[in-house]
Amino acid sequence: MMGERRPNLLAGAPREDEPEIEDRIERRRQDDEDRAIVRSPRERGKPRDASRELGEKVMSLGDHLDELRTRVIHALWGIAILFFGSLYFGPTVLNWMIKPVQSALRAEGLPATMLATGMFETFFTYLKISTVASIALGFPWILWQLWKFVAPGLYRHERRFVTMLLPMSLVLTIVSSLFLYFVVLPVMLHFFVHFGTTVSPTQAAVAPMPAGVSLLNVPVLAADPPAPKGGDVWFNTELKELRLALMPAGAAEGAKPLVYSTPLSTSSGIVLQPKIREWVDTLLGLALAFAAGFQLPVVVLLLGWIGLVTPAFLKTYRLHALFAIAVIAALITPPDPISMLIMMAPLYVLYEFSIWMLRAFPASRVAGDTGGEPDGEPSEG
Repeated sequence: MMGERRPNLLAGAPREDEPEIEDRIERRRQDDEDRAIVRSPRERGKPRDASRELGEKVMSLGDHLDELRTRVIHALWGIAILFFGSLYFGPTVLNWMIKPVQSALRAEGLPATMLATGMFETFFTYLKISTVASIALGFPWILWQLWKFVAPGLYRHERRFVTMLLPMSLVLTIVSSLFLYFVVLPVMLHFFVHFGTTVSPTQAAVAPMPAGVSLLNVPVLAADPPAPKGGDVWFNTELKELRLALMPAGAAEGAKPLVYSTPLSTSSGIVLQPKIREWVDTLLGLALAFAAGFQLPVVVLLLGWIGLVTPAFLKTYRLHALFAIAVIAALITPPDPISMLIMMAPLYVLYEFSIWMLRAFPASRVAGDTGGEPDGEPSEG
């Protein structure tokens, strides 16, 4: 009879669960076919059943390129809007970046001024800061556009991994920036500025004063006086500057005088005056290095989920990891032992945190129970 399965004499009596096994094989074959199906952009917002009524189709290379172009344009528009906003707040960000240097210079009795030796140096530094700030603020928006492009081709259990790692990476990046600015920079700058002022000290000669000569007494103030008159002179201890008020030529009666100043420093033999462009480049490089170093939990989780490392393996090789952390800290920090030790501490804490995270969130737990859905079914965008 047509459609009747012929018995296999060599296989013996047919098993009762053969139909169930064949059904499972058929479902697996259908799932393998579904792996190659990617829904077109027009069908992503529709329920899956409705999409099947229309007939799912494989996206062509042109469809993929069109979708990629759309996401890139959206990302660039977001960055452009943030860039114009960053231009407005650029001077504030610049002052925020040079504030640690100024504080370290004042603490050592040096003028809190930075040099710009080129005509366009300050302007191009301002543009660089605005560009970096717009990219940093718009990084979540860039990731969102990347996610919108990639997510339709991922399975549901793969989406769970990504949605866990991306927020963790962003939080660790923010924590690395705060740690660099409030912990590492004050210690690092104090070490280098203090070293620069004490490496070559100078001693002024002392001799009796000539007859009839008296010293000039200048008021020492913590801030400028509220209403100085023309000819007033004082020393500002906060700015480490000798300041002089002069009336401009042809000024009307009651006009405010102009305040001129000259920075003063202790006799150290070496006057430290950092260049603004070099400091901004150094700070941005340090921020990038610290952000990369703080991604240690993300890297460990990825290695653990693909089976390359286990919590027991990481615990066994703690000393080896500590040596590797010391090497990394020496590479990404300035060449002073204090900054290296300060960097080693959070990296080792993150290493222990990675072991706990890998034990608390194994791959099977993050993937979840996929028994209720086909294993190979792509997720819906």
